[in-house]
Amino acid sequence: MPTTVDPTAFLQLHTDDASDPSCRIKINHGTTTLAFIFQGGIVVAVASRASAGSSIFSTTVKKVIEINPYLLGTLAGGAADCQYWETYLGIQCRLHELRNHQRISVAAASKYLANLVYSYKGMGLSMGTMICGWDKAGPALFYVDSDGSRLKGDLFSVGSGSTFAYGVLDQGYHYNLSDEDAIDLGRRSMYDAGHRDAFSGNTINLYIVKEDGWKFIENVDINECHYNRGMAAQHTKARAQ
Repeated sequence: MPTTVDPTAFLQLHTDDASDPSCRIKINHGTTTLAFIFQGGIVVAVASRASAGSSIFSTTVKKVIEINPYLLGTLAGGAADCQYWETYLGIQCRLHELRNHQRISVAAASKYLANLVYSYKGMGLSMGTMICGWDKAGPALFYVDSDGSRLKGDLFSVGSGSTFAYGVLDQGYHYNLSDEDAIDLGRRSMYDAGHRDAFSGNTINLYIVKEDGWKFIENVDINECHYNRGMAAQHTKARAQ
C-alpha cells in the first residue's frame, strides 16, 4: 500500500502540471499502438519503446497483453496501470468462462474493464487501451481509457505517434485487405510513427487475431524497416531511369 494517507491527493499535489507548471513530478507519456479490423480478422501492432518525458526507460517493452487465446489488450499511458488492470481483466475473463462454460465476448470484456477503471476516475490512472478479439459475433475492437470511455470501431491508433500512424492507415486501409497486405499496412504505419515520433520506436510487435485465436507474427526493428524502404526506393528510382 502507498505510504501516503491519501494517494489521490498526493498525485494531484505533485503531478498536476496543468494548474502548477513547476510541479515536482511531470508525468509525460508517449508511445504508439494501433489495431484495425479487416476481412481476415484483426491486425494489432505496437512499438516497444517506453519513455518518461525525454528519457527512454526501455526499448523492449511488450505492449500487448495476451488476455486469453482469443483476446488481446494494448498498453498506452501508464505502463503499470495498463499491465495491472488488463492482467486482472484476464483473471475475470477466466472466471467468467468457468462459471458460464463459454468464453466471454469482446464487448463484455471491454465493458467490464471500462466499468472497473471508471470507479477509479480522478485518482490518477492513465490508460488508453484497445481490447481486440474474436467471439461468436466475429472480430471486435474496442477502445477503453482511464476515464471509463468505451468506443467500438474498426480502426484505432493510440499514443503520441498516432498522428503519423493515421496518415498511413487512412491512405491504405480498406476492409477487403488480404492477410499479407493488412500485416504490411500495420508494419508501415508503425514504422512511420516510430520514425517520426521520439517517444515511439525501436521494434514493432505484430499480431493477427483470427477465428481460431491470436497469433504472433513478428518482432521487427524499425531501423531494418527504414533500410528496406530506402533500398526499395532506390530500386524504383533506378528502374524509372
